[in-house]
Amino acid sequence: MSANNFDIKGLTDEEVLRSRENFGSNTLKFKRENGVFEALKSLAKEPMIILLLVASLIYFISGQIGDGVFLLSAIVIVSVISLYQDAKSRNALEKLKDFTQPTCMVIRNGVTLPIKSEELVIGDKLVVEEGSSVPADGIIIHSNDFSVNESILTGESFVVFKDKLHEDNSVYKGTTVGSGLAIATVTHIGNATKLGKIGESLDNIATEKTPLELQINSFVTKLVIAGAIVFLIVWGINYFNSYDFLDSLLKALTLAMSILPEEIPMALTAFMAIGALRLMKLGVVVKQMKTVETLGSATIICTDKTGTITENKMTLAKVFALSSSRISNPENADAAEKELLQTAMWASEPIPFDPMEVALHDAYAKFTLVDERPNFKMIHEYPLGGKPPMMTHFFENNSGTRIIAAKGAPEALMQVSNLSVTDKEKINQAIKSITSEGYRVLGVGESSFIGNNFPATQQELVFIFQGIVAFYDPPKANISKVLQHFYEAGIQVKIVTGDNAETTTAIAKQIEFKGYENSMSGTELMQLSDTELQEKVKITNIFTRMFPDAKLRIINALKANGEIVAMTGDGVNDGPALKAAHIGIAMGKKGTEIAKQAASLILVDDDLSKMVDAVAMGRRIYTNLKKAIQYIISIHIPIILTVFIPLALGWMYPNILSPVHIIFLELIMGPTCSIIFENEPMEENTMLQKPRPLATSFFNWSELTTSIVQGLAITLGSLLTYQYAVYQGLGEEVTRTMVFIVLITANIILTLVNRSFYYSILTTLKYKNNLVPLMIGITIAITALLLFVPSLTDFFGFTSLTSLQLLLAVSIGFGSVIWYEGVKLYKRAKSTN
Repeated sequence: MSANNFDIKGLTDEEVLRSRENFGSNTLKFKRENGVFEALKSLAKEPMIILLLVASLIYFISGQIGDGVFLLSAIVIVSVISLYQDAKSRNALEKLKDFTQPTCMVIRNGVTLPIKSEELVIGDKLVVEEGSSVPADGIIIHSNDFSVNESILTGESFVVFKDKLHEDNSVYKGTTVGSGLAIATVTHIGNATKLGKIGESLDNIATEKTPLELQINSFVTKLVIAGAIVFLIVWGINYFNSYDFLDSLLKALTLAMSILPEEIPMALTAFMAIGALRLMKLGVVVKQMKTVETLGSATIICTDKTGTITENKMTLAKVFALSSSRISNPENADAAEKELLQTAMWASEPIPFDPMEVALHDAYAKFTLVDERPNFKMIHEYPLGGKPPMMTHFFENNSGTRIIAAKGAPEALMQVSNLSVTDKEKINQAIKSITSEGYRVLGVGESSFIGNNFPATQQELVFIFQGIVAFYDPPKANISKVLQHFYEAGIQVKIVTGDNAETTTAIAKQIEFKGYENSMSGTELMQLSDTELQEKVKITNIFTRMFPDAKLRIINALKANGEIVAMTGDGVNDGPALKAAHIGIAMGKKGTEIAKQAASLILVDDDLSKMVDAVAMGRRIYTNLKKAIQYIISIHIPIILTVFIPLALGWMYPNILSPVHIIFLELIMGPTCSIIFENEPMEENTMLQKPRPLATSFFNWSELTTSIVQGLAITLGSLLTYQYAVYQGLGEEVTRTMVFIVLITANIILTLVNRSFYYSILTTLKYKNNLVPLMIGITIAITALLLFVPSLTDFFGFTSLTSLQLLLAVSIGFGSVIWYEGVKLYKRAKSTN
């Protein structure tokens, strides 16, 4: 909150409340799709639901009412689970939409303050500046070289200059400020704005399929096709053997149910949406679901210095006036140095937001006896521009006295000033001395110009170089530790900044940044060919005096080298590079709206340490999703083969498992994969591994082979149990019960073993996941009910087992999975050698 330097009071608190009561809040309200209805419609198209309906209908026609009712109940249960997962995912996405409400600046009660954009009311005095998005419609009452991009409304991407005397002196919601500053009186909010009437919403979350979704959908589609083919074959074989249409159809449906991996798409949706919600709670807002996939693959992070590595708390630390040729502290400033500080203040925005400009305004207020700011109005402005950059302001009072002040990179001011060789040496020596301590420097100059036919560029003016102001922006306390975490995770870090090489190198050295010895300027970079730059970016970690084109070339060169690039940015000029990076990271607090729109995720608190958490979360989500799907593949194989082999080979009991058994197993597997594995903590070595190549297929042959072998081992156990029971003449019900117990036991042990494909089960049992004992306990309890409650036992076609039979079935199920612990032991032994 700060006083404004214009004679603008804005609304009072009472007027704000009255306006809100009369006209409402500044929100766009559109008719939303009925989430539950859409979910139900989608559910009705699910293959598993259709199969269950057909199977239950066959049971009813065949007179097996109990089985038909059970399958209908199963449909309800499957639907509830699906709707729960859908609601959880949908809620996660809604929270993502609502989490970071955009903010804006208004003048109320005579002071400038930030508020949420939805709190704007008609009559508010809205302040918009370069890089911000206009949050409501309004009429301009004051502006300085103000231009706006209205492409969202007009489709034309060029900027339009406006002021209060312009024929179209209105600003519109959703447009972005290209340059300058304007103050506007809000005239329309919410749906009454021009954008609201068009009915467009900027908050729509993209629904395009990600590479991972495409891979998984392709995999599931292939399984569905395979299931359909096997279904027709088995139906044909059974029909020609028995000529019983309904019975053969039921057997074929049983097999089709065992093949369908309907848990996989559900798991993917749940993992990504809930993962994005977890990231949001860490202070990282994901705008695109595909970013969750990409996070764990990042190999390089390009970061700005100011506000990301440093605190962005600029303290005016040193002053160098060329006329006095000394470096002094601001509190000990002499007359020449105070004049320098005054010029630097005039070169700043009248309503300062940048920390350096705030510091200059504060310094002026401390030493001046008469505050001249209310007496002068800005009549012209050259926004920050040029290579290196500078900015110039023209102020004039009622008597015609004019102040022309400029600040920017010292090199920029030196180029437009008439300096002797001696003066240049003094300035360069002062810069070297100041920047070696990590201070950020700005050159300051003044000029004179008569008339209002201003030059096209500020560089055409002739300046008097007054001196240098230096600011200290201390490194963040945790930044060295953050860098170390990135390095341990195999992620390179590169600093890409507009600051000079000396200041950046000094700060980099303080924080133990790797590669601080070598740096490259934007000008040097632009002279290299693409091939030369691709080689240079491999060995250079500090890039200084960067501008948009140079930043974009860095990103493209790194991508051409096969790197997965994350890029942090906060300004308008960062937009192209943020868009080009695999992961564009905008700052939540100091980031402009344009940067946030271009980025794929936002760090709410501008804290780079959250990016470490985000990478860790990305790796955790991907690893756990892989575990869940490997589990699904491993447990589906024995179910499919246990149904198919006795049926196809004409064994004594061909219908060892029926639809009721399959659906029971499915009801166990669904929550296991999408609830237990999603909640798994990150493994100890996750952030010590190299980033996963983005091009790596989700289903690589090594992991797929592991899942298939695990599934075949469980199949071997279940079929050996089947043959043992037949050999012993134990009857169909005992055989079915023992085979079922083998599958249930194997499912439980597989859940525990596959929590890690590296660490021992004894280690993973210590992992904190309260859902593991809960889900296993529920599975055991229900299985016990099926075995010991007579009505349930009869319904499922089971029978009571002797202690020896039960122990044998449990032991075979246990042994068919636990062998993989030996493989993990070998992996650990191999990695330590």
